Amino acid sequence: MMPAIREFRPADAKAVADLRRAALPFLISTPQGVAWQVATAPAAQCLRLFVAELDGRIVGAVHSGLVHEHSVPGRAAATPVVHPDQRGRGVGGALLTAAEKHLAAAGATRLFAWATDEPGALAFAAHRGYRRTRPASFLRLDLAGARLPPLPGRLPPGVRLCTGADFGADPYPLFAVDAEATADVPGDATGDAMAYENWLLHTWEHPDNDLGLTTVVTVDGEIAAFTLATTDGLGRYSSGMTGTRRAFRGRGPARLAKTDSLRRARDAGCTEAFTGNDAANAPMLAINHALGYLPYAAEWRCVRELGRG
Repeated sequence: MMPAIREFRPADAKAVADLRRAALPFLISTPQGVAWQVATAPAAQCLRLFVAELDGRIVGAVHSGLVHEHSVPGRAAATPVVHPDQRGRGVGGALLTAAEKHLAAAGATRLFAWATDEPGALAFAAHRGYRRTRPASFLRLDLAGARLPPLPGRLPPGVRLCTGADFGADPYPLFAVDAEATADVPGDATGDAMAYENWLLHTWEHPDNDLGLTTVVTVDGEIAAFTLATTDGLGRYSSGMTGTRRAFRGRGPARLAKTDSLRRARDAGCTEAFTGNDAANAPMLAINHALGYLPYAAEWRCVRELGRG
């Protein structure tokens, strides 16, 4: 029996979050985060969340939307997520068909998706006409048992550790660093045209962000680096983004920011930490390995030209 494919309803938020945790345990997902993403999506994104429902249970979902903060138009993203006990039954294909139809109508010409680095997922992507472009890895750190590096006994002159909450009155300086760093992140569809108003709503105010555990490193009053913390209230922590201004790269502020944030996350009761990196992001991979993160999962970015195949 095939599930019914329909649009997301606010009452589905918990079921979708539970589904994502079961299928992709290395990603932070909460009911409030799912609902927020849909309710606050900018019109330019043309976001639609489709769910697959079987016997009253949500067994799959797909977020489908335009990559609206990229300078090249026509790019879109959609990755179907299917519960592990429902795979191989056509659920993912039905969800992806709905997403592709919606995005083609919205003007998308190139669609990006993620496929886990396992035979079934890669075969599914290839069968649907998607080609692999670049790998990414997810790392995990056992916070409860980790031996995190110590913080410096005395910070260098002019260096200060702050939290995201310290920038509550004026977060624009943090946005500026995020925009600069995001534009340089290796990838096929990075956000190189971020708008402050959208960042405020969809990054700064996202309910999964923990500004108290977010660390910002300043040098002589200027932000040098930051790491944005996300948590799910279940003991899981993730580095939502770690960025460094170009002028400070290679000088250690990113590692300092991550070390401080991880130590405070552990003190706050978080027991495991996750982070993800493009395989070409050697500097961040080196920092994460030095902090004790271990390989946990891998994915491939895949792409299909809509209207072909």
